[in-house]
Amino acid sequence: MNNRQLFMLHQAQTTHFPMMLEVAGTDGNYIIDVEGKRYLDLISGISVNHLGHGNEQVKAAIIGQLNKYQHVMVYGEFVQSAQTQLSAAICDLLPKELNSVYLLSSGAEATDVAMKLAKRATGKSNVVACKNAYHGSTHAALSINSDEYYKQAFRPLLPGVSFITFNNIDSLDQIDHNTACVFTEVIQGEAGYIAANLEFLLALKNKCKETGALLVFDEIQSGMGKTGKMFAFEHYGIKPDILLLGKALGAGMPIGAVIASNDLMVLFADQPILGHITTFGGHPVIAAAAHAGIQFLVASNLLNEVAEKEALFREKLVHPKIKGISGKGLMLAVELDNFDNNLKAIQACLADGLITDWFLFANNRIRIAPPLTITKDEIEQACFIIIRAITQVYSV
Repeated sequence: MNNRQLFMLHQAQTTHFPMMLEVAGTDGNYIIDVEGKRYLDLISGISVNHLGHGNEQVKAAIIGQLNKYQHVMVYGEFVQSAQTQLSAAICDLLPKELNSVYLLSSGAEATDVAMKLAKRATGKSNVVACKNAYHGSTHAALSINSDEYYKQAFRPLLPGVSFITFNNIDSLDQIDHNTACVFTEVIQGEAGYIAANLEFLLALKNKCKETGALLVFDEIQSGMGKTGKMFAFEHYGIKPDILLLGKALGAGMPIGAVIASNDLMVLFADQPILGHITTFGGHPVIAAAAHAGIQFLVASNLLNEVAEKEALFREKLVHPKIKGISGKGLMLAVELDNFDNNLKAIQACLADGLITDWFLFANNRIRIAPPLTITKDEIEQACFIIIRAITQVYSV
């Protein structure tokens, strides 16, 4: 059997229409299939490969750590340089109150850990999240997904969960003195890259202070420079009590992180001891890659280029069938009229050597989340392909 047959026979499927691109290799901002065709990657592994594919500094860090050791002990017991250097590098980028890092295996695990930490710290049990938010697909993370379509088959889920409307101050009454924490993305990902309003975040912060709830910012998708700042919350001047990172933090490797104050995080060490345990969180090879990724990003000019690249996308993506473009920086969504036409456009783009995708809660929008390393020429190429695909779809 060939790999495509084995994929269909033995690999668990998540849709009935996988993209079926058979990968042979990568090169910078491109993915290469087994026939040698090059595809410009406009989604960077769903916001993971922010430095493109095969960054030499990251690869060197991986190889260097492999030559020292791989897994030696569960997280938080042995002192391992890769972990400590990464944690220190993360804290150096953040406000002084966010000075303790718990390294994890994924963004979804970070969501679960944040819930546990908030309940432990406040003694409260209720959790509030935003409608159309996505914080992961594990059981606890799924519980704070408002979309019943994705939840109904897996009930019962966690009790005590309620939802507010993103950017709607009037909905904040859902937060009360029984609320342990409130989760929000600073830029809603799967809703189609919807940026928070400053007034909403200010009101949310004040409501959390008033009720004693902890404010959790999920920057799993928006962190690590995609908006032109290292973290999207820096655009607003509002600090969370707990910050979640993942995806691009690993520079292509799987990782998650919860960052809070030492005063909060120390609660995991008592009543009960081992309040959270993770076997592979902070894996030294992954931690080395993540640290190298941060070092590369900080030393580069990539953050300063984001606004200009966003402007170029917006300038070139003009078509009568485009209803609008939402998002910020290199997190953009092109709105069409419905999912069927959007899917056809995405498939046409793929056939033309461009990888795009849709959103869970905005399936009529084309996802644009390329590596920060995308060039202006590549942006113009991508926009040309998208416009041609849209024209083809609507001319049939």
